[in-house]
Amino acid sequence: MQYLIIGTGGTGGAIGSYLAKAGNDVTFLARGAHRAAMREQGLRVVRPKDEFTVPAAAYTMEEYAAGVGDGSIARPDVIFVCMKGYSLDDAFFAFLGRVPGPETVIIPILNIYGTGGRMQKRLPGVCVTDGCIYVAAQIREPGCIQMNGDILRVVFGLRGDEDLSGFGGAAESGVSAEEKLNAKLERIRGDLCAAQIEGIFSDDIRRDALLKFSYVSPQGACGVYHGVPAGPIQRPGIYRDCFAELIHEVDVLAEAMDIHFGEDIVARNLAILDALSADATTSMQRDIDAGKPSEIDGLVYEVVRLGREYGVSLPEYEKIAEACRDRGL
Repeated sequence: MQYLIIGTGGTGGAIGSYLAKAGNDVTFLARGAHRAAMREQGLRVVRPKDEFTVPAAAYTMEEYAAGVGDGSIARPDVIFVCMKGYSLDDAFFAFLGRVPGPETVIIPILNIYGTGGRMQKRLPGVCVTDGCIYVAAQIREPGCIQMNGDILRVVFGLRGDEDLSGFGGAAESGVSAEEKLNAKLERIRGDLCAAQIEGIFSDDIRRDALLKFSYVSPQGACGVYHGVPAGPIQRPGIYRDCFAELIHEVDVLAEAMDIHFGEDIVARNLAILDALSADATTSMQRDIDAGKPSEIDGLVYEVVRLGREYGVSLPEYEKIAEACRDRGL
């Protein structure tokens, strides 16, 4: 299958490089010096115990769309969207309206909960699932991804409101669009697993995506509010208490949304945090510290909005959201 990776940062770089290393046909979309370095020397991935480099077909959105238009680039079978939430602008959706074929599956891998459903509304006739990732990785330098741990897990699945009106083309084969889609998603899972990525075809992606969100949102919110990396949150005290309370509030929100984790997510997420290096921070923290646009709207303010929508009190999130607004974030 033809895989297209939109956004070759830590997330897209990890997924795409592992798929390419296993022999899959992978194309990357990237920008600036990062794209130029990938074209010249491939994509290098530095892991805790080793490193590898894969050849990288790297394009801008404009170059890729033009190639699809003139037939020099095949339409993708699978598109992994690995961009920041604030980058999903009109130009991005215009691009995704032109590039997919009749059996293309789009799998968004973003930090922000509910992205797949929102994207589907903007892309009628194209199938958009949902997904999330567990990985600690970032761009180390142009053309190089630094992985800070061994975990690489991609979870994806169906919400139930995907648009299958154009999926699979004509139905002369007697196979339904739903059957074709499920077979394709199983094949994607197989490709991921064969590439040493833990691929999980979720039977409840709303639950599993919110479970991932229940970690990344509290760590980002706590880190931004207190101005600390993982180390101080790993020790008993006000930072750890803040992190734990934010996780608890996501759990309260999930119950109001009729999403049930079936486990103690506070203990689960504390264990994940405790396994990090002491200087680890979230991408939202790094973006804010660098004065760049950040995902604070989707990771903090959206939680407060959902709390109001579902009628639950989230005092720790509300306090942090107010403080962030006061800072102009």
